Amino acid sequence: MTKKVLLVGESWVSSATHYKGFDQFGSVTFHLGAEPLVKALEDSDFALTYMPAHEAVEKFPYDMAELDAYDAIILSDIGSNSLLLPPDVWLHSRTVPNRLKLIKAWVEKGGGLLMAGGYLSFQGIDGKARWRRTPVEDTLPVRCLPYDDRVEMPEGAVASIVRPDHPVLAGLEGDWPLLLGVNEVELRDRADVEVLARLPDDQGGHPLLVLGAHGRGRAAAWTSDIGPHWLSPAFCAWEGYGRLWKNLLGWLTEAHS
Repeated sequence: MTKKVLLVGESWVSSATHYKGFDQFGSVTFHLGAEPLVKALEDSDFALTYMPAHEAVEKFPYDMAELDAYDAIILSDIGSNSLLLPPDVWLHSRTVPNRLKLIKAWVEKGGGLLMAGGYLSFQGIDGKARWRRTPVEDTLPVRCLPYDDRVEMPEGAVASIVRPDHPVLAGLEGDWPLLLGVNEVELRDRADVEVLARLPDDQGGHPLLVLGAHGRGRAAAWTSDIGPHWLSPAFCAWEGYGRLWKNLLGWLTEAHS
């Protein structure tokens, strides 16, 4: 049975100014950050809809019927403001449904939610992702910190596997390729919360992959990236990369089986 997955985020626009002596000119480039995941899920049991961050501001669903079309949602490298401040609110001061509350209600009735790490995930760079104390945070098995939560590891780190016997980690024997960073989070003190992987002790032991329940649904936190730059090229090319995401999405959507 094919499961429908909505990936939200993982796009950005970069503006640069180039100086050449007296003269200067500007350039703008557009980037997508989820290509490794898109490729890994091709021809799988998961039909992926990729909604880039700039589209999600207006196009992310405003009602439960639209969200119910999906078995799982991945929020990756997109701040809460993108869902809280669509043009109707930001430009015209009109009211719209609170889409963070909608996500929480959707998980409670059986949806599967994954938040993946990045500069605009969890609390993010300079605290600008702002998922702390939101309805979405309520669904997660972790809490966001109140400030910039990045843990940069330019030397790289290999994940420490805590629960190698868990179905999400099936087929992932041996050392994982290098990670270059994570978002630091706090674990919730609940019986349903399971830490499957974390950073090594000499890198702070921070949680990397955490599972939990919310209502009838399930939620997970992956505190590193889903692609570069926090995932090394070796991680994205690793045969376990696709298996990890398929296993995780399978676990998240078991309630919809």
